[in-house]
Amino acid sequence: MEHHGAAVIAAAIAQGKQLATAESLTAGLIAATLAEISGASAVLRGGVISYSTQVKAELLGVDPQLLSEVGSVDGEVARQMAVGAQRACAADLAVSATGVAGPQAHDGKPVGTVFIGWAHGEDSGFVAHHFVGDRAQIRERSTQAAINQLADILDKASSQ
Repeated sequence: MEHHGAAVIAAAIAQGKQLATAESLTAGLIAATLAEISGASAVLRGGVISYSTQVKAELLGVDPQLLSEVGSVDGEVARQMAVGAQRACAADLAVSATGVAGPQAHDGKPVGTVFIGWAHGEDSGFVAHHFVGDRAQIRERSTQAAINQLADILDKASSQ
């Protein structure tokens, strides 16, 4: 199910949850999409655009050995990016995106390979995706997948 940023912002406000992002291939699109929503300033703490592996390691705390072994397009990297954004922005819930928008493969991964990471409280994880389309479409679909991930976590939290 596709969610809209407005639903995420409304749910975060209702639950008193602060949000953050860590973005590689989306380069700020997730945070920008959320920031377009009226009321976002009450819950969107910030985000880190971590296009380079150096920023992923130094600012977000992604394990440098992991980055050297598997590259930046990896589920565990996405999970660690989200945990790093949660910590750096003092947020309750963070989401991350790393992947290959194209036009060429990257780190041995084909175009359209995307990992959406998440961190909520002490829990964290990632979801693997494979999107089809051109560079802009893959970036947009990755942004939507991250917003869907935030919505899913907020939905679960509200039902507990």
